[in-house]
Amino acid sequence: MKRALVLMVTFIFMVCAFCVSSTWAKDEIIIGRKVSTQAMDPGFLREAATIVDNIFDTLVLRNKEMKLVPGLAVSWEALDDNTWQFKLREGVKFHNGEPFNAQAVKFTIDRVLDPEAKAPTISYIRTIEQVVVIDDYTVNIVTAKPDPLIPTRMSRYPTYIVPPGYIDEVGVDEFARKPIGTGPYKFSEWVRDDHITLVANEQYWRDAPVIKKVTWRPIPESASRVAALLAGEVDIIESLPVDQIKLLDKNPQTRVEQVKNGGLIVYLGIKMDQKPLDDKRVRQALLYAIDRKTIVEKVLLNYGSAVGSQIGPYDFGYLNMEPYPYDPEKAKSILAEAGYKDGFEIDMQATRRYLKGAEIGQAIVSQLAKIGVKVKLEIPEWTVYIQKVPAGKQAPLYMLAWGSTQTLDADASVYAIYKSGQPYSTVNIPQIDQLLDQTRSTVDAGEREKLFHEIQKVAYEMVPCLPLYQQDSIFGMQKNIDWNGRADARIPVYDMRFK
Repeated sequence: MKRALVLMVTFIFMVCAFCVSSTWAKDEIIIGRKVSTQAMDPGFLREAATIVDNIFDTLVLRNKEMKLVPGLAVSWEALDDNTWQFKLREGVKFHNGEPFNAQAVKFTIDRVLDPEAKAPTISYIRTIEQVVVIDDYTVNIVTAKPDPLIPTRMSRYPTYIVPPGYIDEVGVDEFARKPIGTGPYKFSEWVRDDHITLVANEQYWRDAPVIKKVTWRPIPESASRVAALLAGEVDIIESLPVDQIKLLDKNPQTRVEQVKNGGLIVYLGIKMDQKPLDDKRVRQALLYAIDRKTIVEKVLLNYGSAVGSQIGPYDFGYLNMEPYPYDPEKAKSILAEAGYKDGFEIDMQATRRYLKGAEIGQAIVSQLAKIGVKVKLEIPEWTVYIQKVPAGKQAPLYMLAWGSTQTLDADASVYAIYKSGQPYSTVNIPQIDQLLDQTRSTVDAGEREKLFHEIQKVAYEMVPCLPLYQQDSIFGMQKNIDWNGRADARIPVYDMRFK
């Protein structure tokens, strides 16, 4: 009897040891995405930097506490109001063996600033006048006017450092298909609309990643993404549908990761040069006619927050602006005052790219109908839509989302969509233009904060767009994944572990 008991205990121990060793041996992660990647050139992105963020490095990084820390630059300092000097990390190589140096930094920034390139990301670094190479590992970034955000601008796209030699050799189109960076993961394979595979960079300067392989799978349909997670086909899914949260909570193998106000601010863009949207009274009436709080409660199930500004609570420069109250009677009165007593007809586009985007678009159509505004709603495919918007071919009212992402500064939240002439802006308000220019040349933090507060007050009155709500970031994942979502919306696989 005792011998049988010993054998049984030994057997159980061996089985458990095998299970533990198998868990420890797991070093591959599969992530289900809502959208399919179109290209991976970080200087010319028209989509989130989720994947390229794992292939490339920036001069400056943000740690888990969202503090700026050394990346490919070991230090930086302001030499004068218009010059920042960065000392670069030595011994770092791109995935193809090409050396990282000051020339690579200059090449990276110059190609985005080139007016002939028409880079959609140029607004983030437009303050830079020139990049001066001092020596192989020292570079000066010179701005046209004082810019206190240069270290922050060096922490996000379009300043992921790219290899000059490789791009000169293969060309920009091939580079966008087969990118090479200095980051923790190397590009391995891309089957369009099916998957992108990255493998660990074993020579990574921060030490080799624990996760050796990551596959990103586009799964556009929300139900399919959730089903893939429940079936164990993927380890993490982005953009978890709010109506599936309880299902994952009840499943013993999965969990939900929520970052409050960790997502983008969704808004309706306005083509201000088109009637009747050129009249601020009409724009104000539209805001009074949209019941944002009910949309958040009933459609998003409170996994978001109604907003009165395009600047979020994590951003430097945030001012708590109470959303316009839902008041359809006041909206009708304002429309009548503007000469549209019987309302008007207008085209609008929404997108499924955001949480419940199509349903929210339909809810807004119903709400605007109550004040006599007849909306013709279109919900184009994201891959088509994201090309139309910067080209100015979108509808007069169009759903889009923006945020500070890695900068956590109001500049990133509003400059690209408020400043006249920017690729994603349909706004033309000289007072806001002037204030935005001042924010980019004011070094004193207190003065910058006041300027952003003033921008928000002017926007509240002039309504350059219709702010709707800020999404929470919601991920579904297997319970054995040790990772927490970030306020800057990044998904760094380098930080992930298996429990």
